[in-house]
Amino acid sequence: MTFPQRKDLILVVDDSPDSLSMVHHALDQAGMNALLALEGKQAIDIAIKMMPDLILLDALMPGLDGFETCRQLKQQPALSTIPVIFMTGLSDAEDVVHGLEAGGVDYVTKPIRTDELVARIRVHLANARMTQSAYSALDRLGQSVFATSLDGNWRWSTPQVNQYLGETDPSHGAARAATAQQIQRWLSRSPEPGSQLSLHLDIGEFRLRYLGTTDHQEYLFRLLHKDGEGESQLLQAQLRLTARESQVLLWIAQGKTNREIGQILDLSPRTVNKHLEQVFRKLGVENRTSAAAMAFHCLTQI
Repeated sequence: MTFPQRKDLILVVDDSPDSLSMVHHALDQAGMNALLALEGKQAIDIAIKMMPDLILLDALMPGLDGFETCRQLKQQPALSTIPVIFMTGLSDAEDVVHGLEAGGVDYVTKPIRTDELVARIRVHLANARMTQSAYSALDRLGQSVFATSLDGNWRWSTPQVNQYLGETDPSHGAARAATAQQIQRWLSRSPEPGSQLSLHLDIGEFRLRYLGTTDHQEYLFRLLHKDGEGESQLLQAQLRLTARESQVLLWIAQGKTNREIGQILDLSPRTVNKHLEQVFRKLGVENRTSAAAMAFHCLTQI
């Protein structure tokens, strides 16, 4: 038995009933379902309840304008990856940049050319599906990865990150806001990829490892519990090490001596050295520097 394919659900936000009617008709003709909203707050409520696949958003509206509506949508973890296309009569480049900085992925100018609009929607729906597949794959691999803008605002995160931050805060709001503030200060100091930051949140102590930037100016991070167990397990899985060998290698990558590692792991320096010899053999390297370089490469990939 075959089931009919679900139609794409598009939320259209515009204070002009005529514009809503025109876009609604175009989407219906293209085989898509439309949700309609006349203002920003209504759009946010609908988006939270209905989870559209894409949002068409008028830039200039009374009350909550399109730019602020987009920013508030992107602050909702469940909505942060939904693509937003701005519909605007503005042609000034500064206003276009304003929309993109608010979280939009594209814009179309009014009067709307419906064939162009539908074509752009299809492109961004396809991109969103590929992106969501990548996030799901990262989560299945146990990757607690997320991305922010330069000012620390949330862009996307794997479900594992949401689980970490939501253990005692189901809304994720307080933890994400506190994280954003610390990230903004950290990024202002231009950290190198691989750098770490201790993250102090009400829900616990975590560490962030900065992974670098994407082509879309997203800043990537891995979220880890303070004890480093997540990265140790990552090294163990990817480099085929034992649990203890991966722990030793993790601390080697952080510049610790055998004596310091022994104190951290409650091992004698001789035992640490024996584990390190096995690490060298398994990785096919001859010294600590080469082993640390392999670990560093592993920890900064997603």
